[in-house]
Amino acid sequence: MATVDLSLVIACYNEEPLLVESVRQTMEILDNTRLSWEMIFVDDCSRDRTRELIDQIIAAHPDKALRRIFHERNTGRGGAVTDGFRAAQGEVAGYIDIDLEVHARYIPSHYLAIKNEGYDGAIAFRIYKFHWSSLDRYFMSRGYAWLKNLMLKLPVRDTETGYKFFRRDKLLPLLDEVEDKGWFWDTEIMARASGRGLRIREIPCLFLRRFDKKSSVSGLRDSIEYFGKLWQFRKRLRAQSARSEAAR
Repeated sequence: MATVDLSLVIACYNEEPLLVESVRQTMEILDNTRLSWEMIFVDDCSRDRTRELIDQIIAAHPDKALRRIFHERNTGRGGAVTDGFRAAQGEVAGYIDIDLEVHARYIPSHYLAIKNEGYDGAIAFRIYKFHWSSLDRYFMSRGYAWLKNLMLKLPVRDTETGYKFFRRDKLLPLLDEVEDKGWFWDTEIMARASGRGLRIREIPCLFLRRFDKKSSVSGLRDSIEYFGKLWQFRKRLRAQSARSEAAR
């Protein structure tokens, strides 16, 4: 395949209720830019009709560069995104959460931050619209950000945002370093990017929680799991740093 301007990875897991409309809105945004683009669907063993819908979307748009990867076993969100990135042909590669809680309209600004402003990556910094029903997610997100900054001292605030774009030649070496294939992938790839000195732009984006989909987040369980992963990851980073110092 010839290189395109932008590769957009869509990692899917049980997206049947929202996939078709979200993809329609996303393609409309991309078609209103001057970019050449491709979209890569990666289904991580959905148990609903997501795969059938992906095939229908691809068949309905033969004029567009749409591809798909179907996992034979569930790997986790990080594994799905990684496989999409490795298949990407774009000069810039990124992924968004297809629920569009951060809308696709922000894609062009992330691309331009990399292409025109010289950044190595661009990620969304989520601005939450106040809603009583989303307070749990807000405090979990901010609490995790505080803990992550305390333990890892990264230069970016919202490492967990499902809206990340990179210059592809800078991205591929990071993928070889990242070990986690689940939700912690987002924190780890930003830590690896920081360790390599990549310049990352954070772009404020409105986050509108959708209440028509079931969240897979479990507050107490996930908080405990994330703390454990943070602790172990910091230990690995320190051990790697110690080995590097000893080798000098």
